[in-house]
Amino acid sequence: MKQIISIFLLVVSFNAFSQNDALFKTATDAYNVGEYQNAIDSYLKILDNGMHSAELYYNLGNAYYKLNQIAPSIYYYEKALLLQPNDPEIENNLAYAQNMTLDAIETLPQTGLSKIYNNIVGQFSFDQWAYLAVIFMFLFVLLYIAFYYFRYSSRKRLAFVSSIVCVFVAALAFVFAFLQYNKFKADMPAIVFAGESSVKSEPNNRSQEAFELHEGTKVNVLDELNEWKKIQIPDGSIGWILSEDIKILKDF
Repeated sequence: MKQIISIFLLVVSFNAFSQNDALFKTATDAYNVGEYQNAIDSYLKILDNGMHSAELYYNLGNAYYKLNQIAPSIYYYEKALLLQPNDPEIENNLAYAQNMTLDAIETLPQTGLSKIYNNIVGQFSFDQWAYLAVIFMFLFVLLYIAFYYFRYSSRKRLAFVSSIVCVFVAALAFVFAFLQYNKFKADMPAIVFAGESSVKSEPNNRSQEAFELHEGTKVNVLDELNEWKKIQIPDGSIGWILSEDIKILKDF
């Protein structure tokens, strides 16, 4: 019985992969001839099949950008960056899309140490730092074995020093992975999809307007209450926006 179930799951997985591969080719062909909406429809079908990748999100962002649909374009570029941080091609296209937004929001300045910290730790995502930690721990084991079997003192010394370096790098990568994971869990970024949205000082329509946002602007969700979400924008301003006006990036 277990063998039958395994074979069935294998066949289903193979069929799903083949279907997604065919849809991806169809979408790419449609994009190349300028049929951007058809490309989007095919890419979205792949998403509906449960496949997620930076390349897929990037291509969706490009297709929406060609149709001048800024909010979904930025949304999918940002999702691609979540899976593939610091990718220059994605960042470049995202910058083009962001230039078409109406809101010009200044980012709060960073201190020198904070900037250095973000530049170092932000080089990789938490899972990439974790992989790096595993790789260097594996190298440490190999060097430790080499140290044990080497006969010459010069080689033993080199293997010992290298193993210590590997342990240090592995520990550092593990710490960075932990910090990045906590940051990833704490942040809840979203993109404004409403053409124009009034951000209130309190979670109700009777309260005073704090500020106004337009489609494509990135915000960070801090809290929620009924149909309202408490958000913060890059300049530090905080307010409440209707949940239907934004789309959360971390839905995978």
